[in-house]
Amino acid sequence: MGRKKAIRFESNITQENVIQEGKPLYEKVKGLWNKEVFKNSNPIVLELGCGKGEYTVGLAKLFPDKNFIGIDIKGDRIAVGSIKATEANLNNVAFLRTKVHELESFFNENEVAEIWITFPDPQVLQSGERRRLTNPRFLEIYAKILAAGGCLHLKTDSESFFKYSVSTLQNFGVNKLTKTEDLYNSDLNVRHYNIKTRFEEIFTAKGFNINYLYCYFS
Repeated sequence: MGRKKAIRFESNITQENVIQEGKPLYEKVKGLWNKEVFKNSNPIVLELGCGKGEYTVGLAKLFPDKNFIGIDIKGDRIAVGSIKATEANLNNVAFLRTKVHELESFFNENEVAEIWITFPDPQVLQSGERRRLTNPRFLEIYAKILAAGGCLHLKTDSESFFKYSVSTLQNFGVNKLTKTEDLYNSDLNVRHYNIKTRFEEIFTAKGFNINYLYCYFS
């Protein structure tokens, strides 16, 4: 393990806004995010596969009346977002180190208001379909933890993954699915708040179009 990565892992141990295995709240935070972590009753928004938490931190700055949780299994990545949130004095930010398929272990039914999926691994090979974050098995999880009318956002540069996601979401029966294959030249451009992940900056610099959709769960 490199020195920089080791420092980040050490940071996660001391950072109050990081929930991970070995910390007291890790085993009992389910259903208690507002009470025990944020100390308010504001809506909860998740960023899945958050990486360095660009959206988690960026949205938290724009919407102080909402609580944002970045979720990723990579501890060295969430450490970056955790430190940025602390430096910005953002009390409406937390990070959870876990895998997406374990969400039901950390959130009650109807506990979440909104989910962002930003530039996930598209798992383009057929063998990786079950790991795509818009696979029906994941949609079932989202449907359980999202409150009625909860919103899902997806941004990706992958055309094939985007088409797959549109199909699985429509087959799942979501409401009011709205999409674009060229976000920056679309009326929907305002809906992503001009926040870009590191991957998005790389892809847009190479001339890739950005796909975006949002929809609602019953």
